[in-house]
Amino acid sequence: MRRERNKYSARRRTYNGKKFASIREMRRYKELLWLERAGEISDLEIQPRFEVIPRQRKADGSIERAAHYTADFRYIDKEGNEVVEDVKSKATAKLADYVLRRKLMLQVHGIEVKEVF
Repeated sequence: MRRERNKYSARRRTYNGKKFASIREMRRYKELLWLERAGEISDLEIQPRFEVIPRQRKADGSIERAAHYTADFRYIDKEGNEVVEDVKSKATAKLADYVLRRKLMLQVHGIEVKEVF
């Protein structure tokens, strides 16, 4: 059986039973765990999902599904601010789909997504 290669050469990883899309994302998770243990951040959440466009009813009565954005991490920093992070490479940070959802997060939720390279 042949394994399909990721377009950007990312290698999926599992750590403590949690699945990550890349080694970089898994490493960032480990860093955030240390920060949480040190009291620098709190309420660390993996892959939080946000609705960016609500479901809609078309003219013919059918339903158009809602659109969502799934970030890599969400946590509360020491000052009490909510932080939403996405681990990206320079190439994936420019993808049109990601850029649109990042902009929708700011427009709909007022959340500026922090990109971690």
